[in-house]
This record gives sequence, structure tokens and C-alpha cells, in this order.
Amino acid sequence: MKCYNVALVTPCSSAPAMPAPTLPSEKSAAALITACGGRITRTRLAVLGILHDSAHSLSHDDIAAQLLALDVHHDRVTLYRTLDWLVEQGLAHRVSGLDRAWRFNSGGDDAGAHAHFHCDRCGHVVCLESIRPDESLALPAGYRPERAELVFHGTCPDCGRRRAEDA
Repeated sequence: MKCYNVALVTPCSSAPAMPAPTLPSEKSAAALITACGGRITRTRLAVLGILHDSAHSLSHDDIAAQLLALDVHHDRVTLYRTLDWLVEQGLAHRVSGLDRAWRFNSGGDDAGAHAHFHCDRCGHVVCLESIRPDESLALPAGYRPERAELVFHGTCPDCGRRRAEDA
């Protein structure tokens, strides 16, 4: 079952990341978790807020560091389970980085429903909501696609500026 609440879960953006995450209202996050049939926990509330506030995809370690900064105590397994649950419910999506580690974004959109841009210098991954992978490709007889992933690789604006300054 996929749950969506566009009032809380917004599309990824390419705006700069906020230095200190601010959690969405606990009331609305709790309502969203409850609507998906989940148990309300401090970790789920905090992770929803962290993903919601981030302008780019975050790794497990990035999220763990922000949880510590918010004084939300957790263990690695709890965080993995929380992220898996959010993805299963459609409250977050994930995309694999070059290092084969998952990066997570807020949003009920499945990772395969839009393209991503991966900065090869800093590792940030951002959603490209306006670009959709074409799942209508002509495949050989008997093949049926279930999802498509499209990832562009290159340099983000921040790394491009730094590269120009270093030259």
C-alpha cells in the first residue's frame, strides 16, 4: 500500500540544503504515519523532517548525522528499518549512488518515475522531476518492464563554481 500526502511530502528541489533541519509539524507527520498504518516513533518523525528539508538525496550516514544533531538517539538497524518503511509506504524514495549506497529523498514518487542527476565530484543526487524515463520502449517479445531508472552524471553548480575558482 502506498500512502501519499502532498501537503507534507514535497518534490525534491535543487535549492541549496538548509544548514540545520527543521522538522515539519509533528502533528502532520504523525497524521501521515498513522494514515499509512504505521506506529509513530521519534525516529520516523525526525527522518521524515530531515528528508523533507533536504534539497538533495541523503545517505544513511548523512541522515544518522542529522539525527544526532537533533539529539534523536537511534541505532543503525532502526534507521535502516525506518528508511525501508518510508520507501515502502511511498513517503520517500531511494536511488543508488556510484558507491552503491542508497540515497534517500522525500516524496511519494517512486525513484523510477523521474530522472536523477548525480554529481560525480561531491556525490549529491538531485531529482529531476520534469524528466521521466521512457518505459514505452520497444522490448523483445515476452519482456515487460516494471520500472526504469535514468541517472545523469556530471558536475553540480556548487562544484562547477569551485572548479572554476580553482582554475
